[in-house]
Amino acid sequence: MNLPLSELAAWIGRSETVLDHIGATPMKALNATLDHPAMPVPAGAALPPLWHWLYFLPLHAQSEIGPDGHARRGGFLPPVPLPRRMWAGSQFEFRAPVRVGDAVERRSTIADVTVKEGRTGPLVFVKVRHELRCNGATEPAIVEFHDIVYRAARQPGDVEPPPQAAPADAAWCREIVPDDVLLFRYSALTFNGHRIHYDRKYVTEVEGYPGLIVHGPLIATLLMDLLRRQLPQADVASFRFKAVRPTFDLHPFRVNGQLQDDGKTVRLWAQDHEGWLTMDAVATLR
Repeated sequence: MNLPLSELAAWIGRSETVLDHIGATPMKALNATLDHPAMPVPAGAALPPLWHWLYFLPLHAQSEIGPDGHARRGGFLPPVPLPRRMWAGSQFEFRAPVRVGDAVERRSTIADVTVKEGRTGPLVFVKVRHELRCNGATEPAIVEFHDIVYRAARQPGDVEPPPQAAPADAAWCREIVPDDVLLFRYSALTFNGHRIHYDRKYVTEVEGYPGLIVHGPLIATLLMDLLRRQLPQADVASFRFKAVRPTFDLHPFRVNGQLQDDGKTVRLWAQDHEGWLTMDAVATLR
């Protein structure tokens, strides 16, 4: 497939700005979804790391939704002519708290568009930079880079990359049962219409996967939640994660962590029921 690289590269530098107000209800809803006891969320309460994903929701009109449940290609994101779209990873700097009651501006910019040839065909990587500013501040409270990968449709005989064994030295671990209700609730909280997370007929017959796919951001949130459960007073300065292998709803999976000897670096990872690494992450504490 000859991808129009020059045309896609024209999206680099394109930006959009969205405003939102940090309310308490999304925080209470995610807290319940992560199976914590009910908690008060007063004005001024700080968002835990990654919970800003509950805001700035993609409010596309129903008529703008494509066959996969995402908005049709074009507009802010480039119109990549490949059918499968996945969240490949993200990198974050948490510079200042975002609090309940804040008026927040998110400015998003296409930082890069790259075309590569993978073992199963062409790949397009799009990197988006998000900056969140609170209450008219000039400096961002959160800087996020979001890596999106687009792939060709799955073909019979496609060879997937060999799996990588997860580390065996976890100090913390938690088993997660990714049932339909958990996936539905997270899709609802983030207004994510991507059918791979809830439409079993679509994900198995159209995209060729064996089951519903657990959201990459949900797994990342569960990794950070594990850190918060183990180190409740931790102040996270930065975080990065990379999706290594899809996680399906067919079996429980595990989130794991280990505080490194420097006392500031936390290695976090997720693994499937067979022990294969599915997400690799690192958090740095202040």
